[in-house]
Amino acid sequence: MAPLEGPRGPRGWERGYKGPGGPLDRPGGGTMSDGAVGGGLEAVAESYRRFQPRAYLVNNYRPPRGDLSRPDGVGPWKLGCLAQTFASGERSGGEGTGDGGAGGGPGTQASGFPPPGEVRGRSLLDVGSGPTVYQLLSACAHFEDITMTDFLEVNRRELRDWLCRDPGAFDWSPYSRHVCLIEGKGETWQDKERQLRERVKRVLPIDVHQDQPLGSAGAGTVPVDALVSAFCLEAVSPDKASFQRALDHITTLLRPGGHLLLIGALEESFYLAGSARLAVVPLKEEEVREALARSGYGIRDFRTYSMPASLQTGVDDVRGVFFAWAQKGAAP
Repeated sequence: MAPLEGPRGPRGWERGYKGPGGPLDRPGGGTMSDGAVGGGLEAVAESYRRFQPRAYLVNNYRPPRGDLSRPDGVGPWKLGCLAQTFASGERSGGEGTGDGGAGGGPGTQASGFPPPGEVRGRSLLDVGSGPTVYQLLSACAHFEDITMTDFLEVNRRELRDWLCRDPGAFDWSPYSRHVCLIEGKGETWQDKERQLRERVKRVLPIDVHQDQPLGSAGAGTVPVDALVSAFCLEAVSPDKASFQRALDHITTLLRPGGHLLLIGALEESFYLAGSARLAVVPLKEEEVREALARSGYGIRDFRTYSMPASLQTGVDDVRGVFFAWAQKGAAP
């Protein structure tokens, strides 16, 4: 794979930026608390000092929520939404139709499959990757230059461990296998993971509450052809106004006409990650739609998923999940 770049060059991820163990500085000198009203953003930053990536991964990406064999599971639903949106083939197997939503889960969608191969290009930026890579397993076949980002160094370390095949890295092979299965291209999960590792060129710090979320580290990287963001903006915003501003900020990283694939929680107020209890701004479907419109997007597809009672395990109070495919500057 190509050497991973950081804010100061290849494999320089930690220089100039410290995570939970030190000041929450970002490249360019700003902090998440800059300009916070009533300490809202400062409180969010403080709460994330206790974030434990492995606890978060076990809570959400191991059974029961990580059971990819159940037809009503949230994992198959998310992976199905992404695979279908990036698909270059034709509709097959009746997926994504009717009330079943993508992947047959308990979801709804506003439209069918996108036109074949429309969401593609050279560069893609994953906003707030967290410690996860599943959100890029379908994208990596369509973009050759991928940037992953997160505010926390502990999450960036998890990403680097997986990208560098560290023996202690989280095992994403069940997700890779599932994506290969639903894409139906005959690709092996090993080839899928190899391609993703080759196409992730850099892992950078990001602060979505800054006017320039990537700071100086983003020079020469943006604007990109597509953005992906999963469970980030609502989880780091103290209120709906901050959520809107964060969406506005990341939109500046996308070229006109570019595509945004946004996944997030509906009506969630908190989630757990080890000893950390993180506040989430509760959102309804119509509020997400309105925020996208205010940020200058036309919605191309919008799907929702209702969390079954059997998957409400106490690690959060999420009621559902949304998936939005939006295009910058497109007519609503």
